[in-house]
Amino acid sequence: MTAHAAARPATGRASHPSLPSLLVPYYEHPCDRPAEWHAVVDAAPRLYGVVLNPANGPGDTPDPAFIRVAGRLRAAGVRLLGYAATDYGRRPVTDVVRELIRYHAWYGTDGAFLDQVASEPGEFDHYRRLAAAVWGAGADTLALNPGTPPHPAYARIADLVVTFEGSWETYRDLPSEPWPGGSGGLGARVCHLVHGVPPGTDVAGVARARGASVHCAVPGVGDHPWGTLPHALEPPR
Repeated sequence: MTAHAAARPATGRASHPSLPSLLVPYYEHPCDRPAEWHAVVDAAPRLYGVVLNPANGPGDTPDPAFIRVAGRLRAAGVRLLGYAATDYGRRPVTDVVRELIRYHAWYGTDGAFLDQVASEPGEFDHYRRLAAAVWGAGADTLALNPGTPPHPAYARIADLVVTFEGSWETYRDLPSEPWPGGSGGLGARVCHLVHGVPPGTDVAGVARARGASVHCAVPGVGDHPWGTLPHALEPPR
């Protein structure tokens, strides 16, 4: 990330069904799952972006396998987001930005996927400062993942906000109430991340009805559901 003179505000992208709609947080090593990563590259035109997460962050040194797969994704025109946990506002801004700078230097990421994001207005000032630092470090895209609908003010500082992360059993029973901070509101696109999804389930349609123009729906369950790909991206066996 190259330094900018000042932080810039996020520019929310309008929801439209023809825009790429899949965000892929695939947390597996390319050496262990080469066919799966090849399938992700092949799906490039359908992707909103891919979240890179070599070691619950960028790690201490560049990973050659992730360098190669990141290069292939960039060549295919895929937006790359570096994963960084924020511990619900407890991690210092400088620690998070340092990780994002490593992602950009090593893997050519375009922006950030901030996880473990707080949702209450009391923590908003911390995230406003963090967003300003991320934009100031040269990010093109900022995604926030509170995993639940946050205060609408969070939409003012991000391109994408994850307002649901959880199981299909929970998701299918939620009321269809679009988040007021999303597209048509304060500006950010809305994303839903759903795991434990049975084959053939139309999560994209449900997500759109609930105001989410970006989604990811994977079959994985348990402590590591994001070690599986969406059914539509799974390579042939």
